[in-house]
Amino acid sequence: MYKYSHPYLFQTETTIGNAMSNELISLQDTKIAINNLDFFYGDFHALKNINLRIAKNKVTAFIGPSGCGKSTLLRTLNRMYEQYPNQSAQGEILFEGENLLTTETDIALIRAKIGMVFQKPTPFPMSIYDNVAFGIRLFEKLPKSELNDRVEWALTKAALWNEVKDKLNQSGDSLSGGQQQRLCIARGIAVKPEVLLLDEPCSALDPISTMKIEELISELKHDYTVAIVTHNMQQAARCSDYTAYMYLGELVEFGKTKQIFDKPKFQRTEDYIRGRMG
Repeated sequence: MYKYSHPYLFQTETTIGNAMSNELISLQDTKIAINNLDFFYGDFHALKNINLRIAKNKVTAFIGPSGCGKSTLLRTLNRMYEQYPNQSAQGEILFEGENLLTTETDIALIRAKIGMVFQKPTPFPMSIYDNVAFGIRLFEKLPKSELNDRVEWALTKAALWNEVKDKLNQSGDSLSGGQQQRLCIARGIAVKPEVLLLDEPCSALDPISTMKIEELISELKHDYTVAIVTHNMQQAARCSDYTAYMYLGELVEFGKTKQIFDKPKFQRTEDYIRGRMG
């Protein structure tokens, strides 16, 4: 029996939301399985018993108010949090049969398979070409002709090639904000990952650049599994196949995006989506 201590805060061992993805997504269709995940910033319990399946070749959107844990959850998926002190995760994140939280696999290889694009574009201080080639050179020894082909392929996949093909030697910083973000996506997919994590990729972009990124996301899911954090409800509705609503470190509701936005199961999900809470 679920006990409500506040209209937006109920206490359970596992929220109903935790069970929803298991009902919707079979193990066969699962790319990443998150089981009993807890995350801590020092003593602060930021993620509480998260259970979630992320479907292969689909876009999963994470929504919720600031501080709810959605970006934290994204950073656990490739252990990006290890870049910072006093942060720890417990539980399971299963990817290719391994628990990413305990595996001895080189963390660089994990991040090559599970790439990440951040809120603010982060081009490296080098040429457009070298930005894309950087990761390839780390993991593969390709002849120059094959490296050129891979760079062109990645920039094409990121819908940027036609805009930069005549200025590959220019600095990545010379591009517009929207172009820089697509450059970061090209850099991420150049190493041919299996999963792409997008942490509010359009928050600093103008509407036209945002539209291009959204169109790109719809294309990328044919080749990759995509997880995106966004504060833009319309963007989540347009881009994603599944949506997870989080609040105070808990997974409140998970479902197909159309169901979440048209007929959410919980009042507090509806209140957030309709703008009645932030």
